Amino acid sequence: MGPRRAGRVGVVRLRGGAGRVRVTDYPRRAAYEAVAAVHRDGAYANLVLPHVLRDLRLHGRDAAFATELTYGTLRHQGTLDAIVGAAANRDMTRIDPPARDALRLGAYQVLHTRVPAHAAVSATVDLVRSVAPGATGFANAVLREVAAHDLDAWIARVAPPYDQDPVAHLAVSDSHPQWIVRAFAEALGGDLDEVTRLLIEDNQRPPVHLCARPGRIDAVELADQAGGAPGAFSPYAVYLPGGAPGDLPAILDGRAHVQDEGSQLVALALADAPLDGTDERWLDLCAGPGGKAGLLGAIAAERGAHLTAIEVAEHRARLVEQAVRGLPVTVLHQDGRSDLPGEFDRILVDAPCTGLGSLRRRPEARWRRQPSDLPPLTRLQRELLTAALRAARPGGVVAYVTCSPHLVETQVTVTEAARRSGVAVDFVDARPVLPAGMPGLGSGPTVQLWPHRHGTDAMFLALLRRG
Repeated sequence: MGPRRAGRVGVVRLRGGAGRVRVTDYPRRAAYEAVAAVHRDGAYANLVLPHVLRDLRLHGRDAAFATELTYGTLRHQGTLDAIVGAAANRDMTRIDPPARDALRLGAYQVLHTRVPAHAAVSATVDLVRSVAPGATGFANAVLREVAAHDLDAWIARVAPPYDQDPVAHLAVSDSHPQWIVRAFAEALGGDLDEVTRLLIEDNQRPPVHLCARPGRIDAVELADQAGGAPGAFSPYAVYLPGGAPGDLPAILDGRAHVQDEGSQLVALALADAPLDGTDERWLDLCAGPGGKAGLLGAIAAERGAHLTAIEVAEHRARLVEQAVRGLPVTVLHQDGRSDLPGEFDRILVDAPCTGLGSLRRRPEARWRRQPSDLPPLTRLQRELLTAALRAARPGGVVAYVTCSPHLVETQVTVTEAARRSGVAVDFVDARPVLPAGMPGLGSGPTVQLWPHRHGTDAMFLALLRRG
């Protein structure tokens, strides 16, 4: 349950220049502006919310409350829409967007936080009065109906019975599109109890993970400086309870960076995979925005190796350059599918994907992605992995990584690319190069990490050796 907050009352100028109007409070207004930007402009919450908080000069508890409302509403949007639609007795598409987003925020407060129902209703009605004045009475009636039942009662009312259609029930009760629930179920072998645990974990606030760059700072020292704790699996991981990691001195001066522990583990698996012969030429084929390139570059510096980092998007290539400053890394702005000499010892293919493995951190992605996104993405994944296999020297190792557990993006892509590459390829069991004692790694040779098993994003890893 979220914190009990009343919020700081103030005056802001509405979008569109309609003069200065009194709103309920700044935190709720900030959450509304962020959620509205996500739906109206296709913005990403993690990018737009910091600007809104800065514009409204929100800090501390007010900023935390606005952040909780924003991300909580986006994570639970599917459930909230089903409930608000039932309370309004109309389809959500028939509610004007400003009122619709305000109602989502209000319903989230009523059903998921400790804010008293009467305060949540009153504050949301005030918000609607400022963004959609004609819907004030409607919003009041809808939210009073929402507040008449608790969450469990609403789920029983709006979700299909579990025993009749478990996937449809979980989609509503745990706020994921049905096609994603089915994809998770397939990847987890049809175990719906485990699927449920995954969906619940997807709706939790994720921890902040830092990566202590080897040779520059160790995890214990970083944890002490940041007020965190060393990670469970990666020797470079630090867990933070919250805060603004970008303000930490170790982040600002390049001794550490923000990176999910799962991303660290798959990069380390490539660096630690057994290799015969030379070990000097490394390649990151899809390097933007540069987190894995930064970690690999720091390891390369300790081992006397050199990393070539390729990124097709110019702005992301610039981010990579910033991330690897001072490391033995050459950044190239080009397509990873271009012809490359077959001379690299270790190659990382962190392929573009649906991002279904990071829905905790990017909750809006679950509502934007569609099954129709898969064919062009998997074609690109196969082409990149094929290019990597051809760029590896005989005996070289390629790590194929995606932040998605969808079988089409993982097992199918790897199998098809290996078959079509035109070079001899052997799978390397990835489990022995991950930390000893990690649970739930499966039967190999590939590995799928999970939020509910490992506390990481759902990263997939396959290691392939060119024959």
